[in-house]
Amino acid sequence: QVQLVESGGGLVQAGGSLRLSCAASRRTLSMTAMGWFRQAPGKEREFVAAISWSGSSTSYAGSVKGRFTISRDNAKNTVSLQMNNLKPEDTAVYYCAGRRSGSISTIANQYDYWGRGTQVTVSS
Repeated sequence: QVQLVESGGGLVQAGGSLRLSCAASRRTLSMTAMGWFRQAPGKEREFVAAISWSGSSTSYAGSVKGRFTISRDNAKNTVSLQMNNLKPEDTAVYYCAGRRSGSISTIANQYDYWGRGTQVTVSS
């Protein structure tokens, strides 16, 4: 069983930056695609970004495109999410997810592995 552990969340002012990291308990090469999702209080979990096995393909939600960057380092078994120009509406619990097979996806139930999440709070 693969375990994913997120880190890097915290409290930041609007306009600031945070870098989230996701460490996998075994080789991320075993996961064809990895993604980040988020869930704000009272809202459904939503797609943020995803990256392919090689890192050559990425996908972003429209609300974060141009501000967030996803990357992966298969040698270190990590996936990162660089978040710049943060806004109060980015406040949520952020989850790392991995797929056993298939290409990148924006759909949460297509991911097989999930972390427990890390809180990101952006103050205005």
